[in-house]
Amino acid sequence: MSEIRVRNPVIAKLQHATALRAEDRAVLEALTAQAIELPAHAELVREGDCPPHVHVVLSGFACRYKTLPDGGRQIMAWLTPGDFCDLHVAVLGAMDHAVATLSPSRLALLPRNGMEEITDRHPALARAFWWATLVDAAILREWLVNLGRRPGEQRIAHLFCELLARLRATGLAEDGEMDFPLTQADLADTVGLSAVHVNRIVQDLREAGLIKWRSGRLRILDVAGLESLAGFNPSYLHLLR
Repeated sequence: MSEIRVRNPVIAKLQHATALRAEDRAVLEALTAQAIELPAHAELVREGDCPPHVHVVLSGFACRYKTLPDGGRQIMAWLTPGDFCDLHVAVLGAMDHAVATLSPSRLALLPRNGMEEITDRHPALARAFWWATLVDAAILREWLVNLGRRPGEQRIAHLFCELLARLRATGLAEDGEMDFPLTQADLADTVGLSAVHVNRIVQDLREAGLIKWRSGRLRILDVAGLESLAGFNPSYLHLLR
């Protein structure tokens, strides 16, 4: 499958779910036309909130996370351009986790109360939104396997491979290179390891000639080698179109 290159990352992502007609794309363009810009580490939604909007990432990185009583943070999802931060809130109401930016980001705000009307009038968008929710669940299952069964080096390698596949799908990665504005502390909170351990693993991956990570950019120098190390199979991302 060739990379999809369109200006709007939401359309680029959802075209993997179903064939979008011109009117479907026009609706998505209108929904994402108004956006807000936020700095890194801005809190979008707190656990327990009932936000009036569904947030969609247009640029930058955000995350879903939970904070433990001792102040520790577990990141449960990386949200990249084209991703819905809280699509399920249109059905479930109160949030059971928090959402924050990881880098300076631009986000569209979709009216929560209007989501049902949109899906009723545009069946292809209803299917695409449902697909996005199911893919989020599939990614979460893979992350559970990552945390529970893979050693540290494989955890990080697998996340890098996943991110490359996801950003390629929206035309935001080329020749194995992509934006990666996270800190090693963010990565540690994602893989459940100490920052010291993460630093050591990243150095090992660099010395093995597998990656180059510098100034907010990540380049996978040997994609096949990193995928082999991680045991990466992208089928759970369901990028079939």
